[in-house]
Amino acid sequence: MLGPSVVWLGVFYLVPLALLLVQSFWTYDSVNVVTNQTPTLDRYRALASDPLYRDVLWKTVRLAALVTVTDIALAFPLAAFIAFRIRRKSLGLLLVIIPLWSSYLVRAYAWRTILGTDGVLNNFLVWSHILSHPSSALLFSNTAMYITFTHVWLPFMVLPLYTALEKVPPSLMEAARDLGANGPRVFRHVIVPLVLPGIIAGSIATFSLTMGDYITPGLLGGPDSNLIGNLIFTQFGGTLDWPLGSAISMLVLAVLACFLVLASRTGALEAQ
Repeated sequence: MLGPSVVWLGVFYLVPLALLLVQSFWTYDSVNVVTNQTPTLDRYRALASDPLYRDVLWKTVRLAALVTVTDIALAFPLAAFIAFRIRRKSLGLLLVIIPLWSSYLVRAYAWRTILGTDGVLNNFLVWSHILSHPSSALLFSNTAMYITFTHVWLPFMVLPLYTALEKVPPSLMEAARDLGANGPRVFRHVIVPLVLPGIIAGSIATFSLTMGDYITPGLLGGPDSNLIGNLIFTQFGGTLDWPLGSAISMLVLAVLACFLVLASRTGALEAQ
C-alpha cells in the first residue's frame, strides 16, 4: 500500500531535488545569458567568497528562529486552552484553521494595511497619544516581516501542539500535584517532555516556511529586507542564473537538514 505514496514522493520530490543538485554544477554565461551543462564549482565558489550570501543566510536563519520561538510562546497557551479548558474543542480548532482558508496574499496585504501610515495600528497609537504623528517605521521593515510571519505561520504551530497536549493523561498532572509539584514544575517536568514531539513538529514547519518565503519580504520588507528566498527568486526569475539559484537552494536545504538532525537528536521525531 505504500507503493503509490513512494512513487509520488520519488517523482515529484526526490527527482526534482536531484535535478536541482545537478543543475547547481552547470556553467552560466552571463554575457549571452545561456546555461550549459559543463560541470563547474563556480556557483559554490561564489557562495563561499561573497559575504552577501552569508549575511542574507544568517539574517534569514535568525528571523526564522525568532519567528519559531515566538510562535511556540503564543501557540502553547492557545493549544492548552483548546485541549483542556473548552468543551467544544472542534469549535476552537475551527477558529485556528479558518485563517488557512484565506489566501496567503490576503493575510500579507492585511498586515500591510494595518501597519501602514494610515493603518489601524498607527491610528490607535496616535489616538492613545503614544505617538504624536503616524510612524512610517512600522511598514517596510524587518519588524513588519516578523509580525507577518508570526501571524501567518501560527496555525502550523498550534495544531501539532494541540495534538500533543490532547494525548497528555490528566492523571499524570494530578499525580505530580499530589506529590507536591506546583504549576511551573508540572509544566516543566511533566507537560513539556510529553509534548516535545509536537513542539518539534511545529518548529520544523514554522522554521522551514520562513526560510523559503519570498513574498512577505517583497510586500512588507524594506530595500534591505531581502531574505534568502528572494535571492533564489531573483536568480530564477530575474537574472536567469539557474545554476546559482540551484546552489543557493542547496544551501538552504543544508541548513534545514542541520535543523532536522538537531531535532532528531532530541528523540522527538521518533516519538512522532
